Amino acid sequence: MDRLQSMRVFAKVVEQGSFAGAGKALNISNAVITRHVADLEEHLGTRLLNRTTRKLSLTETGHAYLERVLQILQEIDDAEAIASSHAKKPSGTLRIYSLLGFGQSHLAQLLPLYAAQFPDVTLDITVSDRTVDLVEDRFDVGIFVDFQKFDASMVARQLGVSEIVLCASPQYVKKHGTPRTLEDISKHACLNFSYEQMRRHWPVKGPHGDTINIPITSKVISNNGDLLRQCALAGMGIVIRPSFALGDDLAAGRLVRLLPKHELGQLSVVMVYPSRRLLSAKVRSFVDFIAKQYPRPESDPWLRD
Repeated sequence: MDRLQSMRVFAKVVEQGSFAGAGKALNISNAVITRHVADLEEHLGTRLLNRTTRKLSLTETGHAYLERVLQILQEIDDAEAIASSHAKKPSGTLRIYSLLGFGQSHLAQLLPLYAAQFPDVTLDITVSDRTVDLVEDRFDVGIFVDFQKFDASMVARQLGVSEIVLCASPQYVKKHGTPRTLEDISKHACLNFSYEQMRRHWPVKGPHGDTINIPITSKVISNNGDLLRQCALAGMGIVIRPSFALGDDLAAGRLVRLLPKHELGQLSVVMVYPSRRLLSAKVRSFVDFIAKQYPRPESDPWLRD
C-alpha cells in the first residue's frame, strides 16, 4: 500500500464529500478510491468513515486522524516546494519596500551589487516613510525600523542597531559654537522631524536612565528626513537622525557629531518577509544577500566615527 497516496485520497474524499467526487478530482476510478480508503482503515485497524447510500461522515477517530493527515501533507508539500525553489535560478520581479532614510542612504548602494549577482531579477523598489502592509501591498521583502508596525506573524531579521545622533555641519559649529551640555542645545537652531511630540522638546537619556526632555527652537520642521539632512549640510542648524541616515556624512566629515557621550536612543533595523516557508528563489537570494552585508546585527554598522 502506498500509504502517502492513501492519505491524500482519504483527505480528498472528506474534502469532496464523496468517493465519486474524490475520484473525479484526482482523476482516478471509484474502485481505486475505495481500495485506498479500505487499505488505510485495515492498516490502522479502525473505521475512519461512516458510509451510507446517501452520505459520508467522519468517525471520531476519523476526525482526529484527518487533522494530523492534513498537517503531514502540508509539511510534505512545503518541503517539496522549498527543495524546488532552491533548485531554481532567481528570476522575475522582486518587490521591495524600504523606509525612506535607509533606502536612500544604504539600499541604493547595495542594489547594484545584488543586481550584478542576480541579473535575471527585476527590482521594483518603493522607498517611503509610510508604513506598508507587505501582504496587502504585495511586497516580497521590507526594510523597517522597530517603531513601524508590521504583522507579528512576519519573519523579522535584525540587520543592525542604529544610534540616534546629534549632528551639525563644520561651518555651523564654527559660526555658532559647539554645544558642551544638553542645555546648550536649547540655544541653537534645530532641524526637526515633524512628530508632534518632538516639536518643542528632544528626548535624551539622563545619567540614571531617565528621559530628559531638552527644550528646543525649531528652525526647520519637515516630514522628510533627507530634506533635514540637506539643511544640516547647508549649515542651517543641528539635526537629530538615525546613524544609518547620516553615517556616510559623519565618516566624510561633512557633518560633525555633537555630544557623543549622551544616549539619544536606538532603532533596530529589520528585514521583514512574510514566511520562512515557501520562499521563492528570488526572495531567498535577496534575504541571504542582505543578511551577509550585516554580519553583526547586534551592533551599529553605520556609525564609524
